[in-house]
Amino acid sequence: MENKRPLVLISNDDGYHANGIKTLVRFLKDWCDVLVVAPESARSGFACAFSATTPLRLKRRHNMGEDVEVWSCSGTPVDCVKLALDQFYKDRRPDLVIGGINHGDNSSVNNHYSGTMGVAKEGCMQHIPSIAFSSCNYDENADLSPLRDGVAQVVKMVLEKGLPKYTCLNVNFPAQPPFKGFKACRMAHGSWINEVEHRTHPHGYEYYWMVGDYRNDEPDAADTDQWAVNHGYIAITPTKIDITDYDWIKNFNIEL
Repeated sequence: MENKRPLVLISNDDGYHANGIKTLVRFLKDWCDVLVVAPESARSGFACAFSATTPLRLKRRHNMGEDVEVWSCSGTPVDCVKLALDQFYKDRRPDLVIGGINHGDNSSVNNHYSGTMGVAKEGCMQHIPSIAFSSCNYDENADLSPLRDGVAQVVKMVLEKGLPKYTCLNVNFPAQPPFKGFKACRMAHGSWINEVEHRTHPHGYEYYWMVGDYRNDEPDAADTDQWAVNHGYIAITPTKIDITDYDWIKNFNIEL
C-alpha cells in the first residue's frame, strides 16, 4: 500500500536538544513521518554557511517519541540538510524541509543571518518545499504549544499547494499569544547598530562581543513582517533564492 503520510526533514540552528525543535516534532509526528538531523550545539547566525574544510560527524541520538529518528551533526544547519538528503533519503525525497522552531525573531534582515532560514533556503535550493518557523520569544524554555495550530495550517497549506520554484517561507510568530491570524508580509527595512562591545579581560587582553540593537527604518509601514509580529499577527514572508536586482538590469546602460 502506498504511504500517504508526508515525509518531513526537520533541522534548526539551536541544536537537536532545543525546546523549539522538540515542540515542532510533537506538532507533526502524529500525521507526518519525521526525521530530525540538527546541529549538536547552537549554530545561530550561521545563515547558509557550510563546512568546506572540516570533516563532519553524524551521531544517533535518543528518539523524540515513537518512530522519530534523531541525529546530530557536528556542522552547520546547512550541513545537516545536505548530509540528511545524502545519507537518509536515497529512496524517497522528503516532501518538506522545515527549520525551527527558532527561539528568537527572524524577521527583517535577520532573514539573512539566520541558520533557521539557512535550513529552509538549502531545502529550497534542493527543489524541496521549505519553511522556517520562529518565535519572537527568546526564552529557551518558553511554552510554544500555542503555535501548534498555526504551524499545522502552514504545513498543510504548503503540502497541498506547494510553493513556487526557488521560494521558501519565513514564518514568524509574535512573542506571546493570542495571535490575530496570518499576514503575508514583505521584509521590513532595518539594520543592526551598536554591534560590537569592546571589553578587557581580567588577564589583560582585549576581546569583543558581537551584540547590537535592531533599528527598524520603517516602524509605521503596515505591510512588513516586523509590523505584523509587533501587532499580534503571524508574519509569513515569502523569500526568494534569486536575489537579482532586475530593476537595475533594466536601467543598465554602460557602453564600452
